[in-house]
Amino acid sequence: MQRGLFAATRLPVKSVMPVSDVLAFSDVAFRYPDEPSPVLEDVSLKLHVGDKWLVKGPSGCGKSTLFYLLNGLYPDACDGELTGTRILFGKPYEQYRPGEISQVIATVFQDPDSQFCMPTVEEELAFTLENQSVPRGQMEEQITRTLEETGLTAFRHRVIQTLSGGEKQRVATACALIMKPKIVLLDEPLAHLDPMTAREYVQWFSALQQRHEWTVLVIDHQAELWRDFFDHVIELGEHVPISETKRTTPSSSKPVGSGLFKARVNVPGILNTAELQLESGTITVLAGPNGAGKSTLLKAVAGLIPSAEREVYTQSIGYVPQSPEFLFMTSSVRQEVALGGGIRTETYIDKLLLGAVAASNPFAVSQGQKRRTALAAMLNDARSVLLLDEPTAGQDAYALEELEDALFQVVTDGAALLVVTHDMNFASRIADALLLIRDGDMSGPFVPRSVFSNPALLEKYRLVASEGGSIDVNMAAPVESFY
Repeated sequence: MQRGLFAATRLPVKSVMPVSDVLAFSDVAFRYPDEPSPVLEDVSLKLHVGDKWLVKGPSGCGKSTLFYLLNGLYPDACDGELTGTRILFGKPYEQYRPGEISQVIATVFQDPDSQFCMPTVEEELAFTLENQSVPRGQMEEQITRTLEETGLTAFRHRVIQTLSGGEKQRVATACALIMKPKIVLLDEPLAHLDPMTAREYVQWFSALQQRHEWTVLVIDHQAELWRDFFDHVIELGEHVPISETKRTTPSSSKPVGSGLFKARVNVPGILNTAELQLESGTITVLAGPNGAGKSTLLKAVAGLIPSAEREVYTQSIGYVPQSPEFLFMTSSVRQEVALGGGIRTETYIDKLLLGAVAASNPFAVSQGQKRRTALAAMLNDARSVLLLDEPTAGQDAYALEELEDALFQVVTDGAALLVVTHDMNFASRIADALLLIRDGDMSGPFVPRSVFSNPALLEKYRLVASEGGSIDVNMAAPVESFY
């Protein structure tokens, strides 16, 4: 895929705001060390007070790199080659002292774990204020106000690493907002949020943006959730058309094996006793609100965390977490995919669109490519049971299409998949059965159409009906168990 293509579009103006330049790029290009061509080139844009930009493009096209150039991390934190002109509030980036730019530009990264330094939420917020030289006597009031504004008061003393992925994202956003920035950069902020929380996040952030008149840039593959929030669009990379023959039927149309995977786990205080039955040749989706225990269930089944009860009837379990880099052990994407000894390395590299980065260090590729690398490695291992935590995060439509086809193929070969996702469109396309979880209690499995057509269940588990996958409520079958 060609990289470096750039286009900026202004959407129809919805309101009149005072216009003044806050940031301008002119003919900016950036090339990573040892890369033959720039990841970005000919980037020119001008941001004004209150502008709201959506940054679009396929995985690996340079969206996150653009953010690093905007917030000043690059080229200072990378040995790459930068050309062009960057102006922030009338002054060239090069004239700012270390740390000055971060006082006005706040960034929430795609992987929130990468920006936490302290154990608890309160300490993380205090650490952010300390870096701004805020007097200790003023910290209490600012921390309390920020927690109230972000709805995180109950999380004040929580250990960050015990939070769900969605909860961590909200904490990371709070840490950015406490800095009182002029510009806010959000990299895939909705990727780990349940559907209802994602909608609430957009409403909450929109109100804050209007109040503070932030200039905002957002990378998001779920632009439809933002509705009419944006007034500008940046498109990076080359558009890749979606195949007209894309498979949209659920996996129940594929041959089903006779094997059955059973598990029983219990994690006191987080997950009540949960029993799983996964039939080979099928895909089961686990859904529910943030913090319900979805990731905990997967980790308990995989044997990665202590469980008061654990009965698992197989040893051939593959697990891909929300943060895929925790699995990486080699120096290239190709080596990572081949690490388990699978014989279809090149097949999965091609299928999951990793050919262009096959020789790259897996820690150096985009978040979407990291996730596909971990998935390719696990699929190549040919495990009989696969546990996948948020595999769609950071994936553009074309990459998601290829990912779905890869999952269909492994279940056709007899694997049993348990997939955690907040993407109900994805769930409706792949799921043979749905498990629902809330407050540590799991229920189901259900026939997917029975869930998507039941408003009470959707509200209880903070889900939304899939677009094109919902059924007329008046014609819907009653909620029923899959087995």
